[in-house]
Amino acid sequence: MTQAPTPTADSVRRLVRSLLKNGEGRSGGGKGGEGPDVRPVAGDDTHRTWWVGTRHVMRLATDRHAVGRQRRELRLRDLVRPHIGVPVPVSVAHGEWSGGLTYTLDTRLPGGTAEDHDVSAVGEADLAALLTGLREVPLRQAEPLGVPRLAPRSLEALRAAAGRAARHLGEADEFDAGRLGQLTSATAAQLTAPTAVLVHHGLTGDHLVVSADGRVRGVLDWTGAVIGDPAEDIAGLAAAVGSPSAVRAATLAGYGARPCLRGLWLARCDTVIGLAEGLRGRAPAPLPALRHRVRRTWEAILLERVTDLRGED
Repeated sequence: MTQAPTPTADSVRRLVRSLLKNGEGRSGGGKGGEGPDVRPVAGDDTHRTWWVGTRHVMRLATDRHAVGRQRRELRLRDLVRPHIGVPVPVSVAHGEWSGGLTYTLDTRLPGGTAEDHDVSAVGEADLAALLTGLREVPLRQAEPLGVPRLAPRSLEALRAAAGRAARHLGEADEFDAGRLGQLTSATAAQLTAPTAVLVHHGLTGDHLVVSADGRVRGVLDWTGAVIGDPAEDIAGLAAAVGSPSAVRAATLAGYGARPCLRGLWLARCDTVIGLAEGLRGRAPAPLPALRHRVRRTWEAILLERVTDLRGED
């Protein structure tokens, strides 16, 4: 396959102009016939995602795998929208931008991210609606869209990997490795995965649109959605908004102690491993962000202090 051209401001602007000529994707922010301003989203070194004016976002698939994920995402967003109670972007135009590679021009959801604003108590209710809705999406409708099934991760294997990472962090004076002793092998064995549901599988701080008042105003990037372990989304929320908010939201959504604690420990192990990789220079995120995620996931929650798993269903 011929290598895809690198998107540039000029190429994106030409594409937007063609959409405007066809009466699609009116984005605002431009002058006369020049069309709207376009600029790459900060942090996207591949230039696959562009702001278009003030009201839209252009996302470009740059390989065949991304094409399939993008087409699936467009259909999946339409499927989840009636269920989750939280806005998702709408595609106002989509098609091909270069040699079979696709694009979508999406509405821009107003607000910042979970990195910019703390989630309020009402925002936790928004997250609960998201988790509840994902559980209610009929899998018989998601599977024909091509949403893959993903087997649950072994918490015991993750615990062992996190233990090695924690020892490395302890030697670097970054983390008290003894804290991981709270997750014993026996406890890990009890925290089995719940029944499979539709899982966003990418609930990072950047993918949660949060307003200044702490409400969750949208959820972005559904390309990684799977049918699998709902504790993965609880884990994502723990790293994105903190363990207390994540567990409260999951509890409001009807999840019991086991899936909540499983999500908590998935997040804690992941963030410890991620920080150790960061110290070795192998993580894509900067060290301050990795340290912040560790602090968020290791916030104490009442549930882990009072729960006796032997009697919990």
